[in-house]
Amino acid sequence: MDKLRAMTLFVATADTGSFTAAGRLHGLSPASVARHVSDLEQELGVALVHRSTRALGLTESGESYLLDARQILAAIREADAAAGDRQNQPRGLLRVHSRTMFGHSVLARLQPAFVELYPEVVVDLHLSETPVRLSEDGFDLDFRIAAPREHGLIRRKLFLSRRILVAAPAYLDASPPIRQPSDLVDQDCLTYWTSHNRASWRFRTGAGDQELSVPTAFSSNNGLVLLSMALAGQGIALLDDYTVADHLARGSLRQVLPDLRVTNTTFDEGIFVAYRETSLVPAKLRVYIDFVITQWEDALNRSGRQEAAVDRTSGHGQTG
Repeated sequence: MDKLRAMTLFVATADTGSFTAAGRLHGLSPASVARHVSDLEQELGVALVHRSTRALGLTESGESYLLDARQILAAIREADAAAGDRQNQPRGLLRVHSRTMFGHSVLARLQPAFVELYPEVVVDLHLSETPVRLSEDGFDLDFRIAAPREHGLIRRKLFLSRRILVAAPAYLDASPPIRQPSDLVDQDCLTYWTSHNRASWRFRTGAGDQELSVPTAFSSNNGLVLLSMALAGQGIALLDDYTVADHLARGSLRQVLPDLRVTNTTFDEGIFVAYRETSLVPAKLRVYIDFVITQWEDALNRSGRQEAAVDRTSGHGQTG
């Protein structure tokens, strides 16, 4: 019996809930998968899987063995990665998960330059608003806007970021001046949908934090949609600075109330990356993280310098 193969198929069966689905993942028939799992059970002397006509489930021994099998297979992958890292050129598949806006605004834009430097690293980028379980979901790293709390993960803060209010010049030129947060009650606000409650934005002022319920002219649970609406002159949106840096530099958006910190969640904002704790970080993962840090910091610095030049020439440092 190929014990490693049997262990891999057992884990796949546990993950998918059926011999058929596990076989589909590995190009085998359901009968072949079932035979490998049965051979593994015979060698161990315990039943790992409850078999029924409706569904498969794990026995108590199966649940315990699954945890050990995952660790063993992960250790083998690390050993394989270490062997590959002894070669100079990073290579292999890198599965990346990210929050949608950061993935779209940063990671997707950097990908062409990354593949030029590391043509043998194949990036598989998935975007969603839900943090993933790295080991269980098969990802190598996850970009988040909050520090991960799971055990067994390396947590690294990549960037300090902040949310800012932005709007198109055409909208601001046609609207009443905005000199303080209370002026927003007379504006069209483009808000991020989190619940059926009225949207609130929090401001940090010299007198302390102030929370303001803002009138919603349009709401969406997708930041890209809010950005599109702001660019179309439909109102004022609260977006991450890395999302709008280029638009501010080009002048297609202007910042509203730039002297105040503002958020709809917390002022402790940033981009964090999480990856599995290991004695040796694979080269493909290490170069990807380093590339994102250096390239995007340079891009933000360039945008910041361009934005400052636009402000000096246009006189739009404060909206109103």
